[in-house]
Amino acid sequence: MALSDYTVQNEVDTRSGFGAGILALGRENPNVVALCADLIGSLKLDDFIKEFPDRFVQCGIAEANMIGIASGMTIGGKIPFATSFANFVTGRVYDQIRQSVAYSGKNVKIAASHAGLTLGEDGATHQILEDIGMMQMLPGMTVINPCDYNQTKAATIAAGRMEGPVYLRFGRPKWPNFTPADQPLEIGKAIVMNEGTDVTIFATGHLVWKALKAAQELEQQGVSIELINIHTIKPLDRAAVLKSVAKTGCAVSCEEHNYIGGLGSAIATLLSRELPAPLEQVAVNDSFGESGTPDQLLAKYGLDTPDVIAAVKRALARKK
Repeated sequence: MALSDYTVQNEVDTRSGFGAGILALGRENPNVVALCADLIGSLKLDDFIKEFPDRFVQCGIAEANMIGIASGMTIGGKIPFATSFANFVTGRVYDQIRQSVAYSGKNVKIAASHAGLTLGEDGATHQILEDIGMMQMLPGMTVINPCDYNQTKAATIAAGRMEGPVYLRFGRPKWPNFTPADQPLEIGKAIVMNEGTDVTIFATGHLVWKALKAAQELEQQGVSIELINIHTIKPLDRAAVLKSVAKTGCAVSCEEHNYIGGLGSAIATLLSRELPAPLEQVAVNDSFGESGTPDQLLAKYGLDTPDVIAAVKRALARKK
């Protein structure tokens, strides 16, 4: 596909993609169960609960207990999705995830909504910007950060079909839904959205849309952009990253996360070891967020389309 082939089908929150995905997965596999920490509506679980009331556990505001229950359910062959806001289901219960899920290698899927700055008006206490780093540092943990409704639905189904712990991250606001509904999603395999020769943009989550808009503007300015959708941050598609940067010679990473510990850090580590090249990061500059609309916050914290364009120009200037 070319950049112009990606058009907005509608605007819908990525958490609704999770709701549609777990419902489809539940119909496919009777072992799929859902757990929630008192946020049914926010996690879009109503349809799943209506169809499978005996496969849902309301854990209340007790996220640590929820993770323990989910871990125990896997022993009986269940595939539990433990769901809550990203801040509560990672930062509040990291010890339980580390010991009962990751260290134990349990087949638990941690479904984390309301991630990043685009949680919006709820402010810094709810806007987690460290979760990708926390989760990808856990041995054996798969980390997936889809970009729109269609990809979140596909990622949810793919996560439920794979064996092993998964951290699945998605968001609160309505967002452009622009990827094909039938586009295959293979965990650990990046999607090349556009081929180019001057610079590579690696983007994940909501920032894929911002990167796409930036790439369209840059192409009009004569810059050849290779745009790659990194929906799986761990395991990182090392081959795709190295192949692209070997061709373009420089790169930009884009994410709704702290610049420390996220996608940019993973790419920087890989490039420093195997293919040193200029890398610019579009990410939050090691700070907490604040209250505001999603658009206001993305602009203030340097995660908007103009920021991606500026980062590309910095990367090009550093290119030998």
